[in-house]
Amino acid sequence: MATPLARLMKVCSGLFGSPMIFRVVCGLFACLMMSGFLPSAFAQKATSSQQHSGIFNDPTIFSDTSPDVSNPPMLGENQEITPLYHAIPGFLQAPYGPPSFGPAYGTHHLFGDWGGVQPWLQKRGVYVALNIYESVSGNPIGGKKNTATDAGQVGATLDINWQKLLNAGDWADGFWLHMLAVNGHGRNLSALFGDNANQVQQIYGARGNVVAHLVWTYFEKSMFHNKVDWSAGWIPPGTFFNNSPWTCTFMNVWMCGNITPTKYLTGGRDWPSGNIGTVLRVMPIRSFYIMGGLFAVSPHSYNGGISGWAWAQDGLGKLSTHVELGWIPEFGRDHLIGHYKIGGLYDNSRYKDLYQDIYGHAWVTSGQPARLQSGQTSAWVMLDQMLIRHGDGPMNGLVVGAQYSYASGQTSAMKQRAVVAIMDTGHYWHRPNDMVGFAFQWADFSKSAIRQQKASLAAGLPFQGANFGTPYGVQSHENIYEFYYTAQIVPGFSVQPDFQYIQRPGGTTVFKNVAAFSMAFNMTL
Repeated sequence: MATPLARLMKVCSGLFGSPMIFRVVCGLFACLMMSGFLPSAFAQKATSSQQHSGIFNDPTIFSDTSPDVSNPPMLGENQEITPLYHAIPGFLQAPYGPPSFGPAYGTHHLFGDWGGVQPWLQKRGVYVALNIYESVSGNPIGGKKNTATDAGQVGATLDINWQKLLNAGDWADGFWLHMLAVNGHGRNLSALFGDNANQVQQIYGARGNVVAHLVWTYFEKSMFHNKVDWSAGWIPPGTFFNNSPWTCTFMNVWMCGNITPTKYLTGGRDWPSGNIGTVLRVMPIRSFYIMGGLFAVSPHSYNGGISGWAWAQDGLGKLSTHVELGWIPEFGRDHLIGHYKIGGLYDNSRYKDLYQDIYGHAWVTSGQPARLQSGQTSAWVMLDQMLIRHGDGPMNGLVVGAQYSYASGQTSAMKQRAVVAIMDTGHYWHRPNDMVGFAFQWADFSKSAIRQQKASLAAGLPFQGANFGTPYGVQSHENIYEFYYTAQIVPGFSVQPDFQYIQRPGGTTVFKNVAAFSMAFNMTL
């Protein structure tokens, strides 16, 4: 093993040059990949860490009742501690909403029960989690230049059960407050190697360079045994809509969070940008739901200002309407769970056409104002299906997934995107809490954006920016291949090596194809 490991380190050093940050990435990546991913001494109990994000509190399917904090309870109390993923409606019914450190962060605490503080808080209806995510990324091959960056965030989430906290009556049953704030830092590697449309890093951008950027603050009321759920407040639309349990197991930002290009539309912005809005979800049977949402549309670059706290922005007169239908079947005696979703949004704002002026010509050369298009639409289809189950939980097995999304090409630089993916746990090599996955993404840029770029090129004018940044050349499409392995070191701490190969970075042929390597460290305290 020493010989190939030494060779790999030598190759990495030659590719990366002198900066120590590259050698650290390669060393960690090589050690993980060539030592069986991690020593077996770190192996944990044979249930996937993803099980803590199950949709239904059904003991016949999700039978792990171990609490997220330790027993016995402090101060001589003997009240039962409800597991976190059973207690908070957002875990069970969003689907895949709060707390923020569900998939792919997990809900284990690295520091256990905080010396008894967690049990004491949870019995009084207060749920707190802190998360640190740090990633190192570099592109030794391709792009505008070869470089490396560090990016990450610190996040804190607070969820309050008002019935427990106030010792209230039936009116407070299922009544919650959810809050999340983050502090982000770092540089965007993709922008440095010439791709302004995409980000290979999962965490970076839109955090405003402030101490605590508000992501969400909203009330949730769950009624009729969770068959009806109503939320209102400051909400990122993707917390509820066009989201899946597996997307943030991948690192690429087009994958993580809700679907692209929808989340790049002004009326569909997601994490870490919230919107004043409300969501009503009806789940008449356990395998079907229908959701509707109404959100204010901010005409500014940042919803709520750079901090996320400035809710009284001017120009909030337009609305974005979201609708989604979901089917969540379970097949066979192993309850092979699937998620099948179709949805769309309509924003009644007016947006500039990317190409046409008021007379139908290219506004970049005519000098005439751009034509205003009334309304902006997006639609999505998302599915995933477990094929083989290894244990409890919606991701504990071999899972295949696919997505397709569309946006109005006259006002969005990306018109459509498709994804196929396959994921599994480390069950076969006795690492049941690890995950491995591969995905392919194809993104198609809109004809209106391309026509604008050709007009600018012919006139010798600079390219214009849109919702996917400013291109370096005439765009067409972009392909991304991604492979990752997430290894749980101990509950609450994981390491993720990731490789991405980007064809036509930024959707153009200006720069050579990019090979990007990353190493992410994630801790939920």
